[in-house]
Amino acid sequence: MRWFASILALALTGVATAAQQGGAQADNPVRTLVARLDLERYKATIRGLTQFGDRLEGTDRNRAAVDWIESQLKSYGCPTERHRYVRQPPPQPSQTPQTAAAPPSPLIASGEVRMGQGGSRLRGMTRPTTPNNDPNRQPDAGLRAANAQPSVPGAREQVYCTKVGATRPDEMYIVGAHMDGRGLGEAADDNASGTALVMEVARILSGPDVHSERSIRFVLWNSEEGGLIGARAYVADRAPLQGREDPPGSRRYPEPRWLGMIQHDMMLFDHGMPRADGSVGPEQRAEADVNIEFQSSSNFADQSMKLAFFFRDANEKYATDYPAAVGSHMTNTDSTPFMNLTPAISLREHERGMHIGAGWNPHWHQPTDRFATYSDRDFRLGLNAVQTTLGAIAQLAGARLVK
Repeated sequence: MRWFASILALALTGVATAAQQGGAQADNPVRTLVARLDLERYKATIRGLTQFGDRLEGTDRNRAAVDWIESQLKSYGCPTERHRYVRQPPPQPSQTPQTAAAPPSPLIASGEVRMGQGGSRLRGMTRPTTPNNDPNRQPDAGLRAANAQPSVPGAREQVYCTKVGATRPDEMYIVGAHMDGRGLGEAADDNASGTALVMEVARILSGPDVHSERSIRFVLWNSEEGGLIGARAYVADRAPLQGREDPPGSRRYPEPRWLGMIQHDMMLFDHGMPRADGSVGPEQRAEADVNIEFQSSSNFADQSMKLAFFFRDANEKYATDYPAAVGSHMTNTDSTPFMNLTPAISLREHERGMHIGAGWNPHWHQPTDRFATYSDRDFRLGLNAVQTTLGAIAQLAGARLVK
């Protein structure tokens, strides 16, 4: 496959091994770039996003957050654009009586819940995971007022910026996270943590001394909480444009050919399985890790698996505190609309199907998803995910430092 050959070529020519360097870590441009990351800066970007409350799509607070994200990206030197689409009203339930047979029970012999035939299992489910829609559950009156405006259907915008490749501008990796939230809190973990991750990688790779062979697009999706609507609209509108030069002969590619899509969603909270009483440990568990998932049933499963393990290897080289683990049940995330068109993976705090859906994070879509809820150990898990993605994408795009 051309995709895997590109990685191999980079491994052989663009990225020197430690042995080739003779242990000279200062000669590794990727390590230099990762060293420019900072925990306090990552936290500050998350805090900046939480000033807009839960950023529910179709509200003024969501639009203000899109404007703020764009201004930050521009300040990094990353040229921005907006993708526009329309959020239609949700379909009304049919009034026709349903006579279809009930689906089989999801319970299996072990007592666990299986998401589907051959799918991941919900382990340790002890609490409901219904999103909060009750404003009275938010004790902070100021935040309750900030989140008061309801979502309405209509026009939507999502912002992205592009690091244009110097020698292969027609090839591109997409690095994404959704910026909208719900639950009437601050959506700090879901998903200011992923949005800040993408923005931090964009900041580092947009530096004036950073050169990349391939293009990288940093996309902050909207309307994820409504059903991946922003990502689906982007795929529908822009997939047919891949690799077209516009104007011909200009070496400008409004939509370079996709080499892979890397999504980030909920990066902070890995406190383990709920206890028998439903409570969760107060601190990050010692076994916390960054979960890297691909979908084994996708058209690009083999290439996506290779991409996932490439990111895991980058974690081993460049992450300072927490390891990474690879799983094969990527689901319910903005990389899903891409997975049958290009290699696609998702980075998370937990496995999406096995853990998040089983109640391992009590703040998911809740009023408690606030900046103050999380400790530095939590934020450091997110920083390790930033280190992982920056280390991997810098290698894949052929990043190097220029004087």
